[in-house]
Amino acid sequence: MPAVTRRVALAVLTSTLFVLGVDTAVAGGVGNNGSRDVEESGHASGRVLQSKITFNVKGSAPSKEGGPVTSTAVDWEPPACWYEPYWKAKDFKTYTEANWSMYESAGGAPEGIADDKARYKKGHPYKDFNVDKNDEGMWWVAVKNPKMENDPAADDCRRDPFWVDNGKTPDVPQAIDTETLAGLAHQRTVVPPTKISLAPEGKSTVNAPTWIWLDKGAFKPVSVTASLPGTGLWATTTAKPVSLHVNPGTQDAESLPASGECGINDDGSIGEPYARGKAELTPPCGVRYLRSSRDGSYPLEATLTWEISWKGSGGTGGDLPNGTFATTTDVQVREIQSVNR
Repeated sequence: MPAVTRRVALAVLTSTLFVLGVDTAVAGGVGNNGSRDVEESGHASGRVLQSKITFNVKGSAPSKEGGPVTSTAVDWEPPACWYEPYWKAKDFKTYTEANWSMYESAGGAPEGIADDKARYKKGHPYKDFNVDKNDEGMWWVAVKNPKMENDPAADDCRRDPFWVDNGKTPDVPQAIDTETLAGLAHQRTVVPPTKISLAPEGKSTVNAPTWIWLDKGAFKPVSVTASLPGTGLWATTTAKPVSLHVNPGTQDAESLPASGECGINDDGSIGEPYARGKAELTPPCGVRYLRSSRDGSYPLEATLTWEISWKGSGGTGGDLPNGTFATTTDVQVREIQSVNR
């Protein structure tokens, strides 16, 4: 086959594979994300399948100012790749044999197809794709975390597709489980912005306390459920706000309390709203600026900490690292000693 014709045929093949539900073409036989390189002679390229995990969010509806929480644990991150149940035996056979046929009609079998035929069809170690066990298990394949595709660790899952009987847990590192699902849900937890209330609302005054608070209704727990359809595997993470850290944005200020940590009240609020007559009192949450901002302002940063727990199928559950989300408010501070009461 002429080189130009072969390249056109391979382009059509890659497009066909995408239509069949694959993120990209696959290497070394269907579903294998091995490291074989693309070659002009017609060999397949090294790609992986899309995960079938779905996500459902409940709770606060994030606005455009909201965003994902940042983990407080510097050594923690969700997996970059994993193995998950993907194909029933008959589906895997139909899909794989169709790919073999298309590759061969496009100019010859790519490197590795002979090995794959021996592995999945000729009994080394599987016979006829295990179709006689179609309802007794599934083929597991490697997938990448779509949020970490460029992470070097995303290429760590190199195992060929393997069969697992129903009800069995594969003894394979990085095989999907409820804790992995919980980590993926944590990664997709999006919280609303930390919109604090300030008094005085316009300009603060040097040496006078600025009151800061969050009403009970300003934020609510956010839950994300990650599930793998058809397997019974699921995990739900719940992020609950627990404290507010205030950074005045300048060293010429005092945090109130001195730690800058404002705990959550019994009613779910943080701090205390300012009311007339409290000008000389010290707020339970606030700042006291000691120098004017002159013609500018100070970037007061309010960071809300979200405590994250999870529960999953099979009675599993536990805690995940807390997450934080920060917003910044520009505060102008004037050099006046009198305040309105």
